[in-house]
Amino acid sequence: MSVSPARRVALDHLQRVDAQNAYVGRLTAGTADARTRRQARELVAGVTRRRRSLDFLLDAFYNGDFADVEPTLQIILRLGLYELLHQQTPVHAAVDEYVELAKTRLRPGAGNLVNGVLRAVARRRDDLPEPRTGDVAEDYAITYSHPSWIVHRWMDRFGAEETRELLRWNNLRPHYGLRVNPRTTTVDAVVDWLKDHDVAVVRSPFFANLLRVQRLQAVVQGGLLEDGTVAVQDEGAAGILRVLNPQPGETLLDLCAAPGGKTVGAALAMEGEGRIEAFDRQAGRLERVEEAAGAHGVAPMVCTETADARSLPDRTPPPSGDRVLVDAPCSGLGVLAKRADLRWQRDPSDLADLTTLQDELLDAAADLVRPGGLLVYSTCTIEPEENEGRVRAFLDRHPTFSLEPVTDRVPDELVDADGFYRSLPHRHRIDGAFAARLRRSDAA
Repeated sequence: MSVSPARRVALDHLQRVDAQNAYVGRLTAGTADARTRRQARELVAGVTRRRRSLDFLLDAFYNGDFADVEPTLQIILRLGLYELLHQQTPVHAAVDEYVELAKTRLRPGAGNLVNGVLRAVARRRDDLPEPRTGDVAEDYAITYSHPSWIVHRWMDRFGAEETRELLRWNNLRPHYGLRVNPRTTTVDAVVDWLKDHDVAVVRSPFFANLLRVQRLQAVVQGGLLEDGTVAVQDEGAAGILRVLNPQPGETLLDLCAAPGGKTVGAALAMEGEGRIEAFDRQAGRLERVEEAAGAHGVAPMVCTETADARSLPDRTPPPSGDRVLVDAPCSGLGVLAKRADLRWQRDPSDLADLTTLQDELLDAAADLVRPGGLLVYSTCTIEPEENEGRVRAFLDRHPTFSLEPVTDRVPDELVDADGFYRSLPHRHRIDGAFAARLRRSDAA
């Protein structure tokens, strides 16, 4: 029998992920059609997201130590198990195709092993073994497939029930936000277009110009991204723009601009009047900012430059802005639902390096804000030391700045008790994000 192209493509890409640390979301599918690419992406993301729980079960059903199984066979077994448990693929279809894949990629005996393990799991699908380590956090980490250190952090902060909800959220197929371009269309027109193309759409409960969709395929094929009708932006990120609140005629410095979602969103909010200086260390990523600005019709007001923001105060004269946005590099622990691989790429030691970088960026930004101007610090993480911890340390170092509550800029449920903008995935059903408004005194 022949193996479906999507399963072959998924195996190839997961092999690249393991051997070359390839990016999970950047699938190389050659000449495969759109349907094959979509199916393969779902398999790759699902297996990556659920890898720890899949390996726990495979170790329970494999006669030996699953860690000692050759890498290609491990991947084939993960793919088959993922389909059986999380895609409800009929047993005969999943087993037969992965048996054939193991035979053709490896040898006949590998196919026999795949057959035995997957059918054994299928027979006990309603009574699968569960981790019982004696540590609730560790059991959650295995069951919901997260690194133990992350789960322990969240248990300490949120408690068991909220942590479980957060872990569950991160394992769901993500929805995508679409920000509508008011220069070219209306929200109602985009909703009508999506419905006409059989795309399920929900209006954001938080922001009037944001929509939610489960799939982007029709949007991409219909050219809505390419022509700037909409942009992909989660509501968590959109809230940061509300906190920034740029005004027509102002100068905005965007210090970590790529890939450009907030840059372009700010330009639209400024109604095409004013100037945005967009900086990023990576020239290739800045090209995406330029492309997005062109597609949305705001290119004339966006100036891009490859530069490390930390070096900008040393220029003569340095750039200055009425508003400065530091959308800082961070651990990304608020967007694990969309970034299937990120949970496995982070380490506790990363936080120390990131907080140092975040402090350096904030210190540089402080010198670029005009007297009376606004500095906005934002992240896509939910970790306190990267968020309010950095803001409070910054205020201690820079007494000419004061915290300005984000109240009235975003919905009340997205404002915490300290006046910060904060979205939490398990509570708000959007990406995790954080932002703070820091006002420089007129006398600075």
